[in-house]
Amino acid sequence: MDEAFSRFHPAVNFIFFIAAVVFGMFFVHPVFLAVSVVCSITYYLLIHGAKGLKFIAVMAVVFVFVTLINPVFNTLGDHVLFTYFGGRPYTLEALGYGAAIAGMFVSILVWFGCYNAIMTSDKFTYLFGRFIPSISLILTMVLRLVPNYKRHFETLSNARECIGKAPASADRKEKVANSVTLISALTSWALEGGVVTGDSMRSRGYGEARRTNFAIYRISVRDKVVTGLMIVAIAAVAFCMFNGVMHVDYTPVFAISPITALSIVGIVAYAILLAIPSAIHIMEEATWRILRSRI
Repeated sequence: MDEAFSRFHPAVNFIFFIAAVVFGMFFVHPVFLAVSVVCSITYYLLIHGAKGLKFIAVMAVVFVFVTLINPVFNTLGDHVLFTYFGGRPYTLEALGYGAAIAGMFVSILVWFGCYNAIMTSDKFTYLFGRFIPSISLILTMVLRLVPNYKRHFETLSNARECIGKAPASADRKEKVANSVTLISALTSWALEGGVVTGDSMRSRGYGEARRTNFAIYRISVRDKVVTGLMIVAIAAVAFCMFNGVMHVDYTPVFAISPITALSIVGIVAYAILLAIPSAIHIMEEATWRILRSRI
């Protein structure tokens, strides 16, 4: 069974990910960051299952590294944990700010990982192909370049191993030469693929004003309901943000806005917004298991 949220209208998917990424780039409040990190990781694991644990483990290492390295460059803060390199302070406030930056960075990367699994190239082309055909085609090719590059790299690497060009017992010089050969082949493949794709789309009339478009996507009642819920949640979060309930300073002195009724509304609205795909996935999975149990 494919991912439930991916079967919604592309506009619904795009609105959600834009809201998740944009809000994630602006919020450094620890509670909002925690909500974003937890919801993004939860949804990523729901999509990829056990295979996603490796990526999450890498993100955990990135989180720890960014958190610990920030006080090395940012020495602001009143609470000095220890000194190094001739008395440079390693402060608690800078450590907290590093954790906030790391949480923001990790959550955005995980959300982009979810985006790549849900927003396929045909959905992006469907949304923007009529309005900005050239830019839409370029963005589609760029967004799909990394996963395609990775798959093609594995194919070439396995092929070279089969013909004895990259043995496991090779020395460092041979491994470097093999890597250079792979990168050269992949670069040629990527450039040639871009030219072929552009020529193919041009020959099909892509971007022409009189060209008709076929799409399998139709807005349903559930799309309207989920879109309405997202718009209400986005409006509530934006209202709380503009009223300063998410304000926080980490350096030189840690200061955070007090928890009020309005901030609670913002936290709940933000959690509801980011939990929508996970909730849809869990409900679909539960319904599927119930139906299978009745067979």
